[in-house]
Amino acid sequence: MKLEKLRNIGISAHIDSGKTTLSERILYYAGKIHKIEDVKGGGDGATMDHMELEKERGITITSASTTVYWKDHMVNLIDTPGHVDFTVEVERSLRVLDGAVLVLCGVAGVQSQSITVDRQMKRYNVPALAFINKLDRAGGNPFKVTTALREKLGHNAVLMQHPIGAESNFQGVVDLITRKAIYNDGEKGDVIRVEDCPAELKDSVEKLRAEMLDKISIFNDEMTEMLLDEKEIPEDMIHATIKKAVHAKELTPVFMGTAFKNKGVQTLLDAVLRYLPSPLDRKYYGNDNTKGEKIEVVPDPKKPLCAMAFKITDENFGQLTYTRIYQGTLKKGESYFNPRMGKTQRVGRLVRMHANDREDVNMAEAGDIIAMVGVECASGDTYCDEGINVTMESMFVPEPVIELAIKPAKQEDLVKMSKALNRFMKEDPTFRVSVDKESNETRIAGMGELHLEIYVERMKREYKANVIVGQPKVNYREAPTQKADFDYKHKKQTGGSGQYGHVVGTLHVNEAPKSEDDSHEFLNATVGGSIPKEFIPGVEKGYREVLDKGPLAGFKVINTKFELKEGTYHPVDSSEMAFKIAARQAFKQAFLESKPVILEPIMKVEAETPMEFQGTVQGDLSSRRGMLLGSDMRDEYAVILAEVPLGEMFGYSTDLRSKTQGKATFSMEFACYRPVPSSIQEQLVKKFREEQAKGGKKDDE
Repeated sequence: MKLEKLRNIGISAHIDSGKTTLSERILYYAGKIHKIEDVKGGGDGATMDHMELEKERGITITSASTTVYWKDHMVNLIDTPGHVDFTVEVERSLRVLDGAVLVLCGVAGVQSQSITVDRQMKRYNVPALAFINKLDRAGGNPFKVTTALREKLGHNAVLMQHPIGAESNFQGVVDLITRKAIYNDGEKGDVIRVEDCPAELKDSVEKLRAEMLDKISIFNDEMTEMLLDEKEIPEDMIHATIKKAVHAKELTPVFMGTAFKNKGVQTLLDAVLRYLPSPLDRKYYGNDNTKGEKIEVVPDPKKPLCAMAFKITDENFGQLTYTRIYQGTLKKGESYFNPRMGKTQRVGRLVRMHANDREDVNMAEAGDIIAMVGVECASGDTYCDEGINVTMESMFVPEPVIELAIKPAKQEDLVKMSKALNRFMKEDPTFRVSVDKESNETRIAGMGELHLEIYVERMKREYKANVIVGQPKVNYREAPTQKADFDYKHKKQTGGSGQYGHVVGTLHVNEAPKSEDDSHEFLNATVGGSIPKEFIPGVEKGYREVLDKGPLAGFKVINTKFELKEGTYHPVDSSEMAFKIAARQAFKQAFLESKPVILEPIMKVEAETPMEFQGTVQGDLSSRRGMLLGSDMRDEYAVILAEVPLGEMFGYSTDLRSKTQGKATFSMEFACYRPVPSSIQEQLVKKFREEQAKGGKKDDE
């Protein structure tokens, strides 16, 4: 397969915009499946949603990958979930794709999750096309959605088609480049009929076409001159200019249709081949670990291998590792080097995926996406040929915001539960498992209630592990609000050598942390050897060890800067251990004097409700300490935006349904951390002190 004829694309969008329905139609028209199934309702369910839970709930939980052929091109297609709870699936898919299709609902337009997906596309510089779906529904309006794409997401969105008819009378589209009307005939829309533009649309089409050419001509001087001279512009020039602008991420061509009613899918596929980049059109970089510099990896099958494992699923016959090959050729039966593990591993089997079915292949070349079977590795690992030591830049993994305590119902469930947890943790970097040292509880953390609910359900079904789930727990944080000095001497004299460490300095607020994980800084400002060099690492260790469990209420500490100014030592009794203990106590002392606050995760909530319940929904969000940011009207629906503390959002989906007769929906994602009200801070601190006192009694007994 020639590389210029290969496309790696993802389909991503807000919940319920019709991503999976669109993927299903693409598979059907490309001859991959012979019967179209509905995502929701009877039948076998969508091909790409192959998990039982996905079929039942009618949602996508894991991204599924497949390969289709369209007009002598090969397209690797990944259908991603829309729920923010499964955001890592979108994150890792976009990390390895060359292009994407952003699907928007023709009625609702740009929704909260569209904004998240768009941000992820920009993070990995993924060029995109937009597809406005569901135009057969009441209120479907492609012009309104395109304006929202420009205003809300800042895309230079340009319509490439004009709709013929609207809502239930939506019949097809007029291609603005050729001025031809395109209809999908036949029960499944597989017969394409091309005719002249309907007479009544001619003026409107010409006006829209002039707008399109005007916006595209910015990227081509020759085209601008031809427009000024009122010359007819050749089709090839238009296509080439659009392609160039899409690759530069300066233009988003907008296509339209209704996947459910089988209209507009084939023209979208043509556009994917025409405008989205092949692996040759994108630049990718890795880090050369031997030279310590960034190097470009090129899609040349003859060069040494460089491939990245971006997603892992554990199956009965071993681990299935989805891999994108950036350079070189991956062959079955060969051994390759994994820089993170520092060892070589043999690839026993290679398969090309089609949702849950697989076909064996002997080798795969640069640019391709395939899966290795039975290779033990982690998500984000790089594989390279012996002789080179390159690591591909890994993906962004958001921090979990919610925790649940779980325990096995019976002793025999313990093994099954731990098996399941180990697998889920390996597969999903946003799913964390920890054991609370004090209560000895197993805790699972994730991106939202739905995220954890799905994993608990999978434990019961796939592992037959009965578990008891505790109350959800919010991941609070602690942070200082002003600087505080410390001066702490650790002195212990028992028989033989004692312990002595003395540290003096200041604890500052770290004003500009790079990220939550990187929000701490250790500054050694000692002079003249007041503390010998060999004890400094002990001081830093002691400081960093306290950060996971803050002195105020036992939550993780963020945004601190520990400046060590001076200290004293004892020639015999001082040790790294003594300074470690001194630093620990000094931090606790200074932190409690720094007017510390407890921060809580604030969620950005978007609720969509019929007008008659607007007041009820707004009132309910306000009663949950929510800050209303505004509302939008979409036909008979009100869309309410608010920022609400996560702690107040538990069980919200049930409440919302009962208050609106099941007619309202909502989505939420993490926004930021903010200080909790002082009354709540007092409760949390009091609870922590009581638990400590209880723990203390136990220890003394």
